[in-house]
Amino acid sequence: MLRMKILLNPGTGEIEVKKSKFIATLKSVTTEEEAQEFIGEMKKKYWDAKHNCSAMVIGKNAELTRCSDDGEPAQTAGRPMLGVLLHSEVRNVVCVVTRYFGGTLLGTGGLIKAYSDAVAEALKNSSVGEELEGVLIGITLDYASYGKVQYEFSGIGVKTEDVIFAENVTANVRVPSEEDGKIREMLIDITQGKVQISDSVPCTIIRKVK
Repeated sequence: MLRMKILLNPGTGEIEVKKSKFIATLKSVTTEEEAQEFIGEMKKKYWDAKHNCSAMVIGKNAELTRCSDDGEPAQTAGRPMLGVLLHSEVRNVVCVVTRYFGGTLLGTGGLIKAYSDAVAEALKNSSVGEELEGVLIGITLDYASYGKVQYEFSGIGVKTEDVIFAENVTANVRVPSEEDGKIREMLIDITQGKVQISDSVPCTIIRKVK
């Protein structure tokens, strides 16, 4: 079951509109305190910028959202930024868009588009993943069977971890919760029953989306 989309490798985005430069910086966070700390860091880094506007979305169901226009006209920066983050469905994320004023007023519509486009550009330059509800299962099997299992796993994107090669092979496998039964049946079928499978332990699985 999909918990939420998250950033695996936060990116940045930079656009220029009528000589005004907009720099969007993303970061993964889990609390409002972490987000506010990052906003403070960006304000120190870009201390000479006219505005450092921000937006954050925290929680699987966007339980906490915050945004700031940081001196721009009301609803022209933070709110549009927040809208882009919500539409992307990425969660536990904060974005700061730094603006260096170019001398030309952009108007309400121009500001909304510029701040939105900057966040979209940063998201485009980021790696996004899915956080899934999964289970961790342990397997013990002979070497020949392990080779067959590895071959089948490679075709469905499942990887073994914590592998120990001794008299037999032991390894752990993370699979989505809803695939637990299917994977167990596959293991028994491939090995002709020559496999020991442990009880399932709840875990989190991260899969790259882009």
